[in-house]
Amino acid sequence: MTGIFYGVGVGPGDPELITLKAARLIGQSDVISYLCNNADSDKPKHSQSKAIAQSLIEERAKPAIEISIPMPYKHDRTAANRAYDQAAETIRSALSQGQAVVFLCEGDPLFFGSYAYLQERLCEDFTCIAIPGISSPNAASAVAGIPLVMQKENYAVLSGRLSDEKILTHLNDFDSLALMKVGQSRARLLSLLKASGRLQDAVYIEYATREQQKIVYDVSTLDDEAGPYFSLFIITRKQRGS
Repeated sequence: MTGIFYGVGVGPGDPELITLKAARLIGQSDVISYLCNNADSDKPKHSQSKAIAQSLIEERAKPAIEISIPMPYKHDRTAANRAYDQAAETIRSALSQGQAVVFLCEGDPLFFGSYAYLQERLCEDFTCIAIPGISSPNAASAVAGIPLVMQKENYAVLSGRLSDEKILTHLNDFDSLALMKVGQSRARLLSLLKASGRLQDAVYIEYATREQQKIVYDVSTLDDEAGPYFSLFIITRKQRGS
């Protein structure tokens, strides 16, 4: 019997938003795996997803085997793909021994989730199951108190790393948008919101549901400095049908 590989969404940051199913698997699985910052980084080794699930890990009746996966965050995907290759082989070994392996993933495992890269490397030989979690646009919508879509509105999720032309096209074509991966692109995205006439439709959220959460309803007050990785714009029509 081989083990099952679970991609477990731990949500946007608030540990109380972890689902009951995710909590059960974190408490019962033989192995817990997660991404952490690159071992070569100047920063101490840290995993965002593990930090969210830390209390559940500590409450386990029996300690889990842990597989930490150092991940270099660079635009060039060569090093990242090498890290996923190595991690998949380590996880493959555990699964071959019949161990159940949980991979902790911020938000939802199949929504910009790193789990997807491991699943594609393992799914031909092992059962892979994704456990959905609350994604950042849903969390941001909730903390800002703004419905993402209503009635016949259309909705798009965009990466802030897309070209100006593509972002402008979507801003013009869609009623509601979640503009992800703001970070270093914040100043550029603000200028595109202004150019499309959607500046007043936008709300900016950092670290939704976390202690350092920040919500800016008037995005014209934002400076041109880069934002953190965990930041996004929610854009909705100010005039909505009743």
